[in-house]
Amino acid sequence: MIRRAGKIIAAALLALGLAGKASATDAGNWEAVVAEARGQTVYFNAWGGSENVNAYIRWAGDEMKARYGVTVAHVKLDDTAKATATVLAEKSAGKDEGGSVDLVWINGENFAAMKREGLLYAPGWATKLPNWRYVDHENTPTVLTDFTIPTDGLESPWGGAKLVFFYDSARMKASELPDSAADLLEWAAANPGRFSYPQPPDFTGSSFLKQVLIELVDDRAKLQKPVDEKTFATDAAPLFACLDKLTPLLWRKGKAYPQNYADMKQKLADGELDIIFAFNPAEASSAIANGELPETIRSFVFSGGTLGNTHFVAIPYNATAKAGALLLADFLLSPEAQLRKQDPNIWGDPTVLSPAKLPEADRSAFERLDLGIATLHPDELGPALDEPHPDWMTRIETEWIRRYGAAN
Repeated sequence: MIRRAGKIIAAALLALGLAGKASATDAGNWEAVVAEARGQTVYFNAWGGSENVNAYIRWAGDEMKARYGVTVAHVKLDDTAKATATVLAEKSAGKDEGGSVDLVWINGENFAAMKREGLLYAPGWATKLPNWRYVDHENTPTVLTDFTIPTDGLESPWGGAKLVFFYDSARMKASELPDSAADLLEWAAANPGRFSYPQPPDFTGSSFLKQVLIELVDDRAKLQKPVDEKTFATDAAPLFACLDKLTPLLWRKGKAYPQNYADMKQKLADGELDIIFAFNPAEASSAIANGELPETIRSFVFSGGTLGNTHFVAIPYNATAKAGALLLADFLLSPEAQLRKQDPNIWGDPTVLSPAKLPEADRSAFERLDLGIATLHPDELGPALDEPHPDWMTRIETEWIRRYGAAN
């Protein structure tokens, strides 16, 4: 669900050799942060492609206004690279203060590029937030590393993610479901036109490429390091060999692709596709609750594991409302906000909090939460496959577009 900076932006950032600038706002002095934040407007740059997510952000904004006198303005993005580009443009123009982006929903390539070039607010602020004490950083490595890159407290975790597949049990039997990328290719050969994925660099589509890459690469350890251009063709060969076979078996024979996840979801509802996927274990239940998918939709994963990560919020180095951004980031980590976010009737996004760390009343509330008819229990989700280094996705997206872009 989160959109990433592309190769061009990353290269531009590197060429400029940007460095961040410290702020007087200190997350370690929380009373001062709360006082300074009152009256501020936080321009929260976040993906705006889902109405339930937008509604959740509106709720958070209403709570921030009522409790702290902070206004939250949701700047709706279709690609987080746009927020990255905005900060880059402001830096290039020498606008080191008074920036237009106060908080950004981020992970992956965007974070890697902005961290490398010093475009993010002070290291360690995230671990100073009052609600950090509830975060499950001991058992969830992706809270501390974002696509292999240490977070260093430069971004605050907001939610968990894991790749999960969906199907309509009224049309398919569980015994028919593929259990790996290789199985999916075989299934597609027997059911041509019944599977597809959004065209990269769409986040959901690119996530599918990563899933296949991780399953088929000869040495997964290579994916935890930047791409070696000398061996890239060999390393990525199993992925593209699979895609060469899969592409003509896709919906419309790979000559067109679903526009995004929402479009893919509609095609499942309309009976055009039989299997789709999302980066949220509760997405199917949430879609059922919202009337977007029939009640017969169910979830499944590959027994060998599916891609998993954490998404975050971060503050640009030149943000205008740093105090308000800190306050909003902390509120988004609160047990109340995390519980509401995990409710599939509202959003269904998994929490980053540890139940064992929560006060008893909050822990009980999480335990009572009905995750929905189509949501797999946590012990049914299988292993989480580590995200590759951001370099891999940039390189693979470029190669995918060259080989399979719909214009081709």
